[in-house]
Amino acid sequence: MLATLCVAVMSVGLVACGDSSDSSSSSSGSSGNDAASTEAAANASKCGLGNGQKASGSPIKLGAIITKQPGTDFTDISDMAKAYFDCVNDNGGVNGHPVQYQVETEQTNPQQVASLATKLIESDKVLGIVGNTSLIDCAVNQKYYAKQAINMIANGVARECYFSENIRDINMGPYYSTVGAAQYLINQGAKSIVAATLKAPGTDFNNQGAVELAKQNNIPGKSVTEVVPINDGAALALKLVQAAGDGGGVVLDFIPPEALKVLQGAEQQGLIDKVKWACATPCNDASIASALGPAWNDKLGINAELNLVDSKGPDNQLYLQVQKKYAPDSAIGSFGQMGFMDALLATKALMTIKGEYTKKSVNDAFKALKDVKTDILCNPWTFGDGVRLANDADRTIVPQDHKFVEKEKCFDIAALPSNNLEEQRSGQ
Repeated sequence: MLATLCVAVMSVGLVACGDSSDSSSSSSGSSGNDAASTEAAANASKCGLGNGQKASGSPIKLGAIITKQPGTDFTDISDMAKAYFDCVNDNGGVNGHPVQYQVETEQTNPQQVASLATKLIESDKVLGIVGNTSLIDCAVNQKYYAKQAINMIANGVARECYFSENIRDINMGPYYSTVGAAQYLINQGAKSIVAATLKAPGTDFNNQGAVELAKQNNIPGKSVTEVVPINDGAALALKLVQAAGDGGGVVLDFIPPEALKVLQGAEQQGLIDKVKWACATPCNDASIASALGPAWNDKLGINAELNLVDSKGPDNQLYLQVQKKYAPDSAIGSFGQMGFMDALLATKALMTIKGEYTKKSVNDAFKALKDVKTDILCNPWTFGDGVRLANDADRTIVPQDHKFVEKEKCFDIAALPSNNLEEQRSGQ
């Protein structure tokens, strides 16, 4: 039923052959990705043309803006996007053209972020923006991107990333993922919800949906924002447990190193069983699975917007092969999967272009992406028209003896007053 993935490392690149959807999408043997794997994908999971020949044509220039600062570093995403493009370039490129990927880092300075967008599009003449992951880029630059007719494939953080017509994200972002984590805790009988995220411009929105969901379920909901880097994980763990009360629920939304500080602080103080714990997508990271001991078995629900990082699905296996060959220093986790998917989708779109690669042809091709099936996401991915969330279903995973296993199969994120999911799902 499923073609076997085969990966051959050639002298100048990596070529993979296999089906790009997988009916067994998690290492726990579940079929949570049923919607994405009901039929085999037309093309094998591979880099570019998959022919082992270096691309030698004129380059296709793409760019990205990434937050990199103490406590918030998304460069694992851009590192993996570049790794996939490097693999594409070693395997025939995009119809013979190599992808030239230019990454700019920012430190949540609005003037800096605005100038980087202008630099990429007007000075450096990139044809498309792929993989942007920034705390403030969408808020600062969304109108500029729309004016420049940029249809961005990105990984959202700010609210504007999800309420704009010209930006589509691989992930559902901290707001929706925190809602999904809160859904899990409420299903587990949590008596309250405390959602904690980093303190930065606009990040109150990250917790808003979880607080709304708690109130809809007639339990207390509270939002906490915390300065990062976290200096005392044990103190923050105690603060959150006290805010939630015995039997309450705590949702963490921090990058992996920061979340781990809190989780280890909770274990040191014997707080694991005081509340029910959950985490947004960033905790779907091999470093956290490795660090958490048996005391956390089945006691941390992680809302996984993408598949388990050791999934046997062909796209995920290609991700792991590309990471090993082209970006061995990047972490294996959901951030890496996002960057891989950014570049994979962009490449699929670019391969459809007949004729010259221009800003218009590239952005038209990005917008035309529809029903792309992958074992890494719960459902097929579509850019589409209007304001929509391209990824609105995910799964819950839990630690089990230094690995993650699937606890809940793919489910829909709750429609709430602060999001447009009810309207989107009704087809309006």
